[in-house]
Amino acid sequence: MWSPESDFQSSPNRFRRLLTAAATLAAGSLLVIPAAGAAEMQKLDVIEHAGGEALIDLGDEGDSAGDLLTFENEIYDEGDAQKVGSIHGYCIRVIVGKSWECFWTLFHDDGQITVEGPFFDAGDSTVAVTGGTGKFAGARGDMLLHARDADGTAYDLKYSLMY
Repeated sequence: MWSPESDFQSSPNRFRRLLTAAATLAAGSLLVIPAAGAAEMQKLDVIEHAGGEALIDLGDEGDSAGDLLTFENEIYDEGDAQKVGSIHGYCIRVIVGKSWECFWTLFHDDGQITVEGPFFDAGDSTVAVTGGTGKFAGARGDMLLHARDADGTAYDLKYSLMY
């Protein structure tokens, strides 16, 4: 039979059990288990041979914000010996004399990789890898773009990928 005294006496035990259960759940939520087959950083270094660009003057005459640069260039392996694909994309002039905002797709023999980010008129640029297909399905990471010469005829594209 229930009485207020029996409920009062059992309440501390219920409270202790509740605290124990809550502590167990909290401790379990702190346990991190790596996913099976967790991705490791992969490197892909290629060389872009520039030359397939078209500049569309959309803003004020000459170099101005809003101008559009489209391109399609060949991509070679790290040793610059064998063609391994091509790169297609576009850039929009954002700040005259300083930067463009770009999007492009690397069409590699093993799949595609898409990137987006700034291209600086001077110095290296780092852009975000936004996806991929084939071997690169689910790719994420970044890509460092470095001019191989002052004339901008070739670029090192250094991808750091997880997929």
